[in-house]
Amino acid sequence: MFRWKHRDVPELNTTSTADISFMLLVFFLVTSSMDSDKGLGRKLAPLDEQQQEQRDINRSNVLEVKIDANDVLYCDDKVVTHEELQLQVESFVASRQTDQHVIAVETNRQTSYNAYFEMQNAIVRAYRELREKMARQQYGHSFAQCSDAERDAIKARYPQRISEGVK
Repeated sequence: MFRWKHRDVPELNTTSTADISFMLLVFFLVTSSMDSDKGLGRKLAPLDEQQQEQRDINRSNVLEVKIDANDVLYCDDKVVTHEELQLQVESFVASRQTDQHVIAVETNRQTSYNAYFEMQNAIVRAYRELREKMARQQYGHSFAQCSDAERDAIKARYPQRISEGVK
């Protein structure tokens, strides 16, 4: 009769496996790049609506920007392109005093994100252009090269006053 010999399976030495795994993890964390999302810098309203400041603003100091459900862009009830919106925002803000303007943005719930961000980019470009022109006129260099005090003075002259609402 056959007699089976009981054989032991040789054990693997796994003492360095944890060390190697940890080193590989650290290597991939260090060498891989993480894409960071870019967004819009906005100061959100406080949660408590009673704390919000109510201001009466003259209608002539409000520029109405709307996007309908079909992504059609309106500025003061006239259909405009993004380039035209940028120019209108620039002339509107430049013609008003520091705290005497508001850009009222109204979107529809069916407005696409792309149309919304293109509209926001046009408004931000308008402010950037105004600030750049002021920096070159008053200080002789670009806004990026301005000192903190110069930037604060320019931002005080052209503050971003945007009111957003959804229809």
